[in-house]
Amino acid sequence: MQEMYNYTHSETETNGLIYCRSLSKIYGYGEHRTEALKQVNVNLAQGEITAIMGPSGCGKTTLLQCISGMDDLTEGEIWFRGKAVHRMGEDEKDALRAESMGFVFQNYNLIPVLTAVENVELPMLTKGYSRKKSRSIALDALGKVGLFDRQNHKPSQMSGGQQQRVALARAIVHKPLIVWADEPTGALDRQTSDKMLDLMDYLNKEEGMTFVIVTHDPHVAARAGRIIYMDSGSIIHEKRTVTER
Repeated sequence: MQEMYNYTHSETETNGLIYCRSLSKIYGYGEHRTEALKQVNVNLAQGEITAIMGPSGCGKTTLLQCISGMDDLTEGEIWFRGKAVHRMGEDEKDALRAESMGFVFQNYNLIPVLTAVENVELPMLTKGYSRKKSRSIALDALGKVGLFDRQNHKPSQMSGGQQQRVALARAIVHKPLIVWADEPTGALDRQTSDKMLDLMDYLNKEEGMTFVIVTHDPHVAARAGRIIYMDSGSIIHEKRTVTER
């Protein structure tokens, strides 16, 4: 296992969560070479909801995957609460994600043969919790997203909105510091999308969870406290929004 490195910049600069410098990601070679990220610098503060916006293919998802350690950088530095993610081996990055991060995707990524509670308890079981303890924590998470009464339903027995709420419960069951959400409302209608965003806002406010939401929808982005705009692999603009809390 590789050595953990301490970040030398001040906690004030990073707000204690994530600091990224000169991120570059290149796919392919020669005429097939694509520069997905171009010297991106970004800080993510603890306790914020940040939206990343931009057209398809602009690098939004690549940025999420690289910062979370799901994909390797070509160049650059990623510091997560003083730990150098860019210097970690795969086992270390897996452990960091399991301990401190949650993920929500557009297509839910639920296991179809498992019930809602079985899907949600998986992260706890993989961390070594007993089945009894895992079940108790999973049921609590389902309660937070309003699906306690659907605990024994399989994905095929639930609506798209309900499946996405199960996915959110699974993402928060281990109380992560940050939840990465890649187009989490892309497959939902506006009313269901708003309910999903209300849940994220509640978890941010009441549980202190940090959310980073990749979206192409201005309505979704407007619910965040900060919007980062990307195009052609670069951050071109960002702004703070006024949200009702």
